[in-house]
Amino acid sequence: MRALLVTSFNPFLRLARPLTAKHRTISSSAVMSSTDAPFSDLHTTGEWYSVPDLRLREHRFIVPLDYTAREDTITVFAREVVGVGKEELGLPYLLFLQGGPGFESPRPVEASGWLKKACEGYRVILLDQRGTGLSTPLTVSSLSQFETSSKTVKYLKHFRADNIVRDAEFIRECLDAWPWTVLGQSYGGFCAVTYLSFFPQGLKHVLLTGGLPPIGNGCTADSVYRACFEQVLSQNEKYYKRFPEDIEIVHGLVKYLSEVEGGGVPLPSGGILSPKGLQCLGLVGLGSGGGFERLHYMLERIWDPILVPGAKKKISFSFLKAFESWMEFDSNPLYAVLHESIYCQGASSKWSAHKVRSEPKYEGLFDPVRAVKENRPVYFTGEMIFPWMFDEIYALRPLKEVAHLLHDAEDWPPLYDIDSLNYNQVPVAAAVYYEDMYVNFKLAMETASKISGIRLWVTNEYMHSGLRDSGSHVFDQLMSMLHGRKPQF
Repeated sequence: MRALLVTSFNPFLRLARPLTAKHRTISSSAVMSSTDAPFSDLHTTGEWYSVPDLRLREHRFIVPLDYTAREDTITVFAREVVGVGKEELGLPYLLFLQGGPGFESPRPVEASGWLKKACEGYRVILLDQRGTGLSTPLTVSSLSQFETSSKTVKYLKHFRADNIVRDAEFIRECLDAWPWTVLGQSYGGFCAVTYLSFFPQGLKHVLLTGGLPPIGNGCTADSVYRACFEQVLSQNEKYYKRFPEDIEIVHGLVKYLSEVEGGGVPLPSGGILSPKGLQCLGLVGLGSGGGFERLHYMLERIWDPILVPGAKKKISFSFLKAFESWMEFDSNPLYAVLHESIYCQGASSKWSAHKVRSEPKYEGLFDPVRAVKENRPVYFTGEMIFPWMFDEIYALRPLKEVAHLLHDAEDWPPLYDIDSLNYNQVPVAAAVYYEDMYVNFKLAMETASKISGIRLWVTNEYMHSGLRDSGSHVFDQLMSMLHGRKPQF
């Protein structure tokens, strides 16, 4: 079956309301007065340069770390991209919000995919969300500058979607842009829904790809992970049907790791690979286009060959290095430390993924050693962060106490305004992937029912990585829905 197509308006359409004070735009002058800096010092623009078929230039903005206190500032970086010869044209702006949390925007090397399509009619802004890329990047080394874990936590609390969209709205004003179109992929879509909630006056259109968040009050993480574990089980079953010989291959590796002194083998960076750590390969391997194949080919190279008779069996350096390159926690620690906080509004997550995994329904299913003993497949896990990662992954060890404090924190500000979404008037088109392992289909549809006027494209043709795998088609589909080139029903 290729694709299930559904395009419709939300049936809960309501009349628009006047904006409240919290929806008013962020004033550039207010930021200027707080920093005592002239406007020219808050925004600098680089010279145009080229990659094949594109012209690019760089922008840097000085923004408040905390928009309510306006004392300390950070730098936010964005890259402007246009088609060759279109530098001076009065094109509308399109802001791209990257997935994550904690990952920088793409670095274009040529005109391709969705970016090529978007540059036909837009001036594209690739935003490095605060703390990523060149936007005052938060790395293991930069975070080590804080004297205590509590100070680190206080700082990190300003790096969620609420402040990302404040940065975006400030940037829009600095660019003197009319309301712009926002394209949000995955977590970038979560940010776009926050944008819709609090600053709709800055938006002309919103495009979401695999990015409809759960928007209930409190902490929605438990419901998210219960739903995600169910989809992860399904993806594991599909994987082993595709590559049945990998059942025994993974059994052999789990048995080896569990019998090694210390419960794991050293990784090149200084961490350890344990049976639980091995299961984390599902984070990348089970949920994106081509992931099954890449995971299978990775497992082909687990063992070193025996060159000398009687030599001990040993895991290859190639496999250990490949394992670490899949995780990316060394260069993007924000993903690990802030991951569960993206589901929190006035409540703590308390290591939600770990809690759900420990529930009777899942505890035995996801125990790798028990799976080997019972001669059943070892299930990989999905997009989940567990407390033991801050012991086993070398790059995360310095942030262990920080992570525990963040998972216990309850004073998370609101990320969504359901009333505002109910009265939304901004045209929204969303790609909802039926078999999405990262953003659960049922939870996404519940959120869609609360966003007035949203149009949905529900498809099983793509996985969560649809924008990467077939970006031109996905972008064109959503734009066609917005502009009436696709049927409403």
